[in-house]
Amino acid sequence: MTEPHLHWGDLSKDSRELLTGKLAGLWGAPTDDAAFESLAVDKQQALILLLARVSDKGLWHVVRKITNVYGEGGVGLQFVAWPIIESTLDRRKDFTRRFANHKDTNGGFYEKGRPLAVLHFLYQDGDPRTWYVHFDLYSPVHSVGSAVKHLRHEFLGKMTPDWRMISRYLNT
Repeated sequence: MTEPHLHWGDLSKDSRELLTGKLAGLWGAPTDDAAFESLAVDKQQALILLLARVSDKGLWHVVRKITNVYGEGGVGLQFVAWPIIESTLDRRKDFTRRFANHKDTNGGFYEKGRPLAVLHFLYQDGDPRTWYVHFDLYSPVHSVGSAVKHLRHEFLGKMTPDWRMISRYLNT
């Protein structure tokens, strides 16, 4: 089934409020609603999934401005964060730095406690620091079994889940 292209008004009032002030300027769009409506369907769906999951974790407030969205070659956001993000993630027992860094980043955090569709925050130093959050299909920190699946499919196999895969696993 093909998802329809959404309009700003199709989003719930809560979602619109959470996105207000975070999308304007994305790819030159003058307003949040124009930016959202300019996104391809895969990016809209990715944004909705990440908004819901990051909000459920009580972390949406650390996202200051979204600078990129991806939904087919992975499900994630690039963003500018408020300065409290690193200390906030560092203090949480449901996130860990273990295995969270990539060779082209300076640090990161993995969500703990889930085997599938886990949040992975990464950052690159700079002024300002660039942050990313995406879903990994399998958790490298949940269990030996999920770590092996992560290694096999995502690290060695270079498989990047799309928004449809993540949606399925979030709803199971």
